[in-house]
Order: sequence, then C-alpha cells, then structure tokens
Amino acid sequence: MKKLLTISFLFFVFCCQAQTDDEKLINTVKEFHQTLVSKKTSSINQQTDKALSYGHSNGWVETKTEMMNNLTTGYINYHSFKEDSISVLMNGNLASVRFIADIEVSVKETKGNYHLKVLEVWMKKGNRWVLFARQAVKAP
Repeated sequence: MKKLLTISFLFFVFCCQAQTDDEKLINTVKEFHQTLVSKKTSSINQQTDKALSYGHSNGWVETKTEMMNNLTTGYINYHSFKEDSISVLMNGNLASVRFIADIEVSVKETKGNYHLKVLEVWMKKGNRWVLFARQAVKAP
C-alpha cells in the first residue's frame, strides 16, 4: 500500500511540474510580447538568443541585431500585442509555441493591424527560456 501511495504521489508531482513548465513558458512568451510594446530593450536582449531569426508575415526576416536596431530607432513600433489559443509542445530544452496574434504595429510610421498565426521556437538556457526563432503568417 505504501508503494502504491508513493508511486501515486510521484506521478502527481510529475504531472503538476509539467503543467508548471508550460505555464512558465506561456508567461515568458506573453512577457516578451509586452516588452516589444514597451521597448524594454534590456529585457528583449535577455529574452532572445544571439542567433535569433525573427520572421514577419510579409517575408521580412530580422536578426537579433536588426530587430534591436529597428526597435530603438523607431523604425518599428509595437502598439499592442494580444495572443489567443496558445499551445506549447516541449522537447527537452526546446519548445514550439503556436498562437493566434492580433498585433497593432507601425513600420516607418505606417500603422497597421495584423491577425496572424505565429510559431515561436524557445530554447531553455539554464533556468530561463529565450526566443530562438519566430515565423508568422496571415491568419484567415
């Protein structure tokens, strides 16, 4: 009986931990998007990998250096970023995060609203997640 209780307890702890990891990553993802809106470049720098590939729905792909430069110069300004239907698939230290996004952004001072399907690839480094790659396509 004690073995059964111990096994049940360990199974429960393991299941709760997996949910916690997903929730932690989802919070990190949402936090990152809000740092884009607030232009907290020090946070963005910490939340992205040096090899970042940041793909937009029009085919434009930015490196980390380009993204940081475009944000700091005002070439691109995120006004709002809302996620819906977030799903996470973890595989070791990698995770794919898919969601629907409604993004209000200005590029070269031309404002637009975009309804997108987004895939982000996050990589765990130590005890934190960093964005490695992102690609978006227009949602129907």
